[in-house]
Parts: sequence; C-alpha cells; structure tokens
Amino acid sequence: MNPLRRRASRLLLATLLCPLAAQAAGFPDKALRLIVPFPAGGAADVMARGMAQQLGEVLGQQVIVDNRGGAGGAPAAEAAAKAPADGYTLFFATMGTQAINPALYPRLRYDPIKDFAPISLTHITPRVLVVGPSVQARNVAELIALAKARPGALSYGSAGNGSSSHLSGALFESLAGVDLLHVPYKGSAPLLTDVLAGRVDMTFDSYTVYEEHLRNGKVKALGVTSLKRMEALPQVPTLAESGLKGYDVSNWLGVLAPAGTPPEVLATLHRALGKAMANTALRQQLVKLGIQPTFGTTAEFAALMQAEIPKWAEIVKRSGATNE
Repeated sequence: MNPLRRRASRLLLATLLCPLAAQAAGFPDKALRLIVPFPAGGAADVMARGMAQQLGEVLGQQVIVDNRGGAGGAPAAEAAAKAPADGYTLFFATMGTQAINPALYPRLRYDPIKDFAPISLTHITPRVLVVGPSVQARNVAELIALAKARPGALSYGSAGNGSSSHLSGALFESLAGVDLLHVPYKGSAPLLTDVLAGRVDMTFDSYTVYEEHLRNGKVKALGVTSLKRMEALPQVPTLAESGLKGYDVSNWLGVLAPAGTPPEVLATLHRALGKAMANTALRQQLVKLGIQPTFGTTAEFAALMQAEIPKWAEIVKRSGATNE
C-alpha cells in the first residue's frame, strides 16, 4: 500500500471509530436500569440494590432496579436480552436464568449465552434448608424420617418453578429418597410469609431472607446446601455432612448486558462494577448475610455459564424436576 492510500485508510478508520469513542467517553449520561428476575424483598433483590447503589455512585448516574418476578426469571431474562444494546439496560443474571432454565424450559425465548455479553460474576450464595414452626425435626435425619413416614405430606416452597430453590428441593428429594410437595411462589418475599405462618413446611432459600427469623427462633436452619459450612452459620452442618453425599448447590449471580453492547461501554461497566464490588461496607454487609462477594473477568464469567449448563441439565434429569 502506498503512503497516500495508507493515510486515507487511517483517516477512514478513525472516522468509523470516532462515534464509538465518543459514545464510550460520554457513557453514561443518564440513569441505567438493572433488571432483577425476582420481586422486591427477596434475597436477589437485596443483593441487587446494594450493588446498584454502589455502581451508581461509581458511574455518577442512578442505577434503577427493575423487579420482574415469575417463571424462574425467564420473562426478565427475555426482556433484558431484547433491550437496546447500549449499556443502559443490565441484567442481574442468576444460576437459574442462565444455567437451569435451559433444561427446564424447552421453548425458552432467549439464549443464555448468545443473547448476552458477560460483565462479571458478583455474588455466590449457598442456600439454607429452613423449616417452619410446625415441623418437629431437629436435624436433617429427623426431617427425612418424617418425610418418609408421610409421603407427599410435607411441603417445600420455592421462589418459582425452575428456580434454584426449586431444584435444591428436587435434588434433596432425589438424594434422600423422599416425596415432598413443591409449592412455587413468585419470589422469596411471599414464600417467607407462608413459611412463618406454617402454611408451607420448609424451603431451600437464601440466609439473607431468613436471618432475622432464625435469630429470634421463628424458624430453624437444619442444613446448608454448599460443601462447606457458612461463615454466618458455623453451627449448621452441610447437607452432605448430614448424610446426603454429593449434595452441593451454591447459587451464583452476576451482571450481563445485551449482546452487541459496544466493547468500550462493556469495559466502562466492568471497571465500575469492580470498584462497586470492592466497596468495604458492601462486602462486609454481604458476608454478614452469608453471601460471598466476588469479581472477575468477563472470560471467567462466560466460562462459568458455559460449564454450568450441562451440569444442571444432568441434575434436572436425575432429580426429575419439571417446570409444571
């Protein structure tokens, strides 16, 4: 290429990249929206709001939480996938929306990989097996004995069909060899009300939702779903310790943008999210609630989602769980 043609090519490239550079330089110049696939008041909502506040402070713009519960978060994920790819709509993705739903919903109206651009994993949280006031069991072994004596009589609530709390219960049934009645809700908040009232016997939910009620004795924690005990509940054994060998469920959450979001905008969001999740007060609050704050590269988050889809497909198949 001669010098004149080389110069012309450089000028053309600069002209094409100029709008993208200007967009990145001016981003964001208005409020952002964070779609959360659960109603207000639940564990995911608590995590989302703390993160959104810090992210907004770093970006200098408000981050508005948009709660959309129901159907395992599928409608919320679909709305996020179809939003303009300009960085102003983000999705608080969960293990349920990105890894479990593909195995439960054969006609899913979004692709958990192709329709999103990963920003970072942000939260990891095990679930807690919580029983209500009417359940006369002091440990997992006694709970299993009760369930075996009354097949189909004991109920467990979840945050919705296909949610990680639903699959946690289905996996418990499979490994314990018991038959429980699944009662789906639209999020953790309405489920909490019925657990406290004794209308539902138990749940596999976030410690965040039940912390106060565990402290005052209104409900009991019989086990945690991770392989290691929770720092917030060191006295509560894991389900694997309690005889359910191989039981391991640790819910994860992170932030995605619609596919096609400009790389410069994604880079800005990634830097800002890293600063938000490094906030000392936020991290201390999360650890106290039994949640592990985390942050990593976009490639690491993408690899996690890819690996989790076949893992959960196998668990769904083995447990017999459905979205019906």
